[in-house]
Amino acid sequence: MKLAGLPLGILLLLGVAYVTDYSMILLIKAGDMSGTSTYQALVSRTFGFPGYLLISVLQFLYPFAVTPGSILADRHFAILSTTICITLPIALYRNMRRLGKVSLMSLLLTVIVLVIVITRTSSFTTSIPHTEGAWVFAKWNAIQAIGVMSFVFMCHHACFLIYGSLEKGTVRNWSCITHVSMIISLIISLQYSIFGYVSFTGFTQGDLFENYCKNDNLATVGRFFYAMTIILTYPMECFVAREVISNVFFSGTLSTGHHFAVTLAVVSATTIISLFSDCLGMVLELNGILSATPLVFIIPTACYLKLSGDHWYHINNAMPCFIFLLGIIIMPVGFFMAILYPQECSHGKEMFYCLSNSTLMGVPLAHLYQSNTSEIK
Repeated sequence: MKLAGLPLGILLLLGVAYVTDYSMILLIKAGDMSGTSTYQALVSRTFGFPGYLLISVLQFLYPFAVTPGSILADRHFAILSTTICITLPIALYRNMRRLGKVSLMSLLLTVIVLVIVITRTSSFTTSIPHTEGAWVFAKWNAIQAIGVMSFVFMCHHACFLIYGSLEKGTVRNWSCITHVSMIISLIISLQYSIFGYVSFTGFTQGDLFENYCKNDNLATVGRFFYAMTIILTYPMECFVAREVISNVFFSGTLSTGHHFAVTLAVVSATTIISLFSDCLGMVLELNGILSATPLVFIIPTACYLKLSGDHWYHINNAMPCFIFLLGIIIMPVGFFMAILYPQECSHGKEMFYCLSNSTLMGVPLAHLYQSNTSEIK
């Protein structure tokens, strides 16, 4: 919302949710048309070995942006302990169905965090200084916002794994599940976006919980629950990375020993990266542009168009062509904008408005804001 402008941001969020929903169904349809059961096999069938290599790299790299527990106060201890005690044991599951209860718990925690964000909105709207241009319709950084939104909704890399775990795996059932899931995700994302931005406007951080004060106990509870949602979501990403390695190096089958070794290697690699990276906003933006955009906009539509019996310019292929062209434009433009205009990070730094509700050693809050404006910009 901060990058795009609140009104345009809401419209973009709706649009990205629709494209994600549409392309997820398109992906399974393309798999059904080609007789394939994995994302890699589908791309290999339609675009040969170069396509297989590309999709393997993108699928493998995407989970590395989802790092467990990176917002707890003592990061290194928290990341290592939760990885060993929670993340690794869950990631060692072989069957995607066993993640059902874990995913449900993650969803419930997400709702609790959302309630905390909404509850805290009224506390900040009256105390945080006005920022210029906070309520304009649109901002020119909107394409950068699309990268973050694509990251938020993207789950195409796990589609075939989830589809294969269904008791009745049909395109119709998958479409129903996708629609319901996307609607729930959209409702939650809209509320996070709107209430989060309304609370902090121009001071909104890439990691929203960086905006809350350290002595805010309710926000601390929210930080803990948010960390837990990430920890419980990560194993699904690990499933995908492990499947890529299995398909590329082990012909799709891992022995018990190889299963443990590959899982340990993937979890260890992501943990090491998370220990040295705490700029969540930049990670989400770059990964969204470089990995999520091709996996959401470009590859599913390209596969479907090539497998379709109609010409690419046929009316039935109008929407896939439009989404494909959007991805071709968004990916390079978004990447260059992310490099030229990177999001600022303030991990662990107390925001200036947390120093005092009204004054700090006799200095009015408005004066503190003015003296910090250049640094914040």
